[in-house]
Amino acid sequence: MKDFSVNLEPIEGILGQICRERAADYAHADFVLPPARARKFRFEHALTPGELTLIAEVKRASPSRGFIADRDPVEAALAYERGGAAALSILTEPRHFGGNAQFLKDVVAQVEIPALRKDFVVHPEMVLEASYWGASAVLLMVSILGNKLGTYLELAHHLGLDALVEVHSEDELKIAMDARAPILGINNRDLRSLEIDLNNVPFLTEIARFHGYNGVIVAESGYSSAEHIRGLRGLTDAVLIGSSLMEQEDLETAVRTLLA
Repeated sequence: MKDFSVNLEPIEGILGQICRERAADYAHADFVLPPARARKFRFEHALTPGELTLIAEVKRASPSRGFIADRDPVEAALAYERGGAAALSILTEPRHFGGNAQFLKDVVAQVEIPALRKDFVVHPEMVLEASYWGASAVLLMVSILGNKLGTYLELAHHLGLDALVEVHSEDELKIAMDARAPILGINNRDLRSLEIDLNNVPFLTEIARFHGYNGVIVAESGYSSAEHIRGLRGLTDAVLIGSSLMEQEDLETAVRTLLA
């Protein structure tokens, strides 16, 4: 059995708090590696380079905004799908984002487009759950996993999942590229301080492409308007938007407006 242990000690701020909470949640999980599952590449193919695509997120709260909206996850996901979203991001972290496992299961059962399990993966059981619950992909954060990223990426692929590998800095980008992550999520938000810098996505995207990265790049955090989206066309392959969409009254129209 590979070593999946993750050192959470150096992780500061709200990110460190959430990671330690999730580690406690899974402290007694008895992970057993099952046989390999065929990887369908549904999430990756939905974001295939071409036109800029949207990953629309379902979440009821966040540390930066607090309570956002008490929406039915399935209704929100269906509205996103009708509006033209290519994929979904479903929060399953309960304390700070108002998510739970049932949201993901319900959405997967009723929506055609692929769904990402968005949580703070600190234990292999969380990746296994994503596979069993019907997700097409799982979020792997380099800020959490560090040099264990490759181990967790291999696990995700073994279980038939794509992985959105999230980075925020040059050091994290190097780890992701060394692990040959097929899908990179570049986050404008520093999850330790919650501060946003919209220059981070173009900065790290340029570095990644300069060094030969030809995978899918997803822009994350701080985007809320069609103008923002236009600025990403030709730069990234996809954009993930959550809070600003969930605040809208008509989600289907909001998605159509963003993508117009």
